[in-house]
Amino acid sequence: MNKHTPTADNPWLALRNLTPARIALGRAGTSLPTGAQLDFQYAHAQARDAVHLPFDADGLAAQLSERGRHSLLLHSAASDRHQYLQRPDLGRRLNDESAATLRQHAQQNPGGVDLAIVVADGLSALAVHRHTLPFLARFEEQASDDGWACAPVVLVQQGRVAVADEVGELLGARMTVMLIGERPGLSSPDSLGLYFTYAPRVGLTDAYRNCISNVRLEGLSYGMAAHRLLYLMREACRRQLSGVNLKDEAEVHSLESDDLASQKGNFLLGKD
Repeated sequence: MNKHTPTADNPWLALRNLTPARIALGRAGTSLPTGAQLDFQYAHAQARDAVHLPFDADGLAAQLSERGRHSLLLHSAASDRHQYLQRPDLGRRLNDESAATLRQHAQQNPGGVDLAIVVADGLSALAVHRHTLPFLARFEEQASDDGWACAPVVLVQQGRVAVADEVGELLGARMTVMLIGERPGLSSPDSLGLYFTYAPRVGLTDAYRNCISNVRLEGLSYGMAAHRLLYLMREACRRQLSGVNLKDEAEVHSLESDDLASQKGNFLLGKD
């Protein structure tokens, strides 16, 4: 114990340099030190604020326009944040006006599209505000040679993951990618999730989706997330499915070798 403070250090203190997890916090008697308690309360407040932060869809649409991307502003059947949190089912469907807007847009493109990108606030609009544009920039950079026909970016206020199924069905999209704010953790209030679905339609369960989570600066990088998503999309088009039957076996660069050809799939699944 330090002579000048009642706080006793934890012998695992050096491990805190290796992880953002709350370990080796020390103690003051039988309680947490004041600093650790205040840090916890601050992280909890950040998580709560992320859940209730309003989605600036208009601002995001303006930034997309500056980059030459058109967007459609829609709303789920949940009228406000309180109803959204109380009624998850309403966040999974569009309201009548938004559905009509998509039907009208689809009539102008009767052939459908290959890909519909949907962005929703989910449980962290903060994640969407911070990561949508830089991720889309990396994704479009890597997807430029695939030649997919894309719908305008669809921005859905008070939306949940499954709302992308209705968007994709109404637009006649072969695939949808949902960018959504994930439930905040005590060390990650701004984590972005990507949900990919092949042949979207209303009524699909999560078993038909592939998820890439924790897209943020301290988690999965934009480039790696885009690489994994493109692998899933290409495989889905080849095999005509997504979800539990489509595994992420994307080849990735390693620290030991830059030779992609020498790496056969996901190291967790073994090599061919």
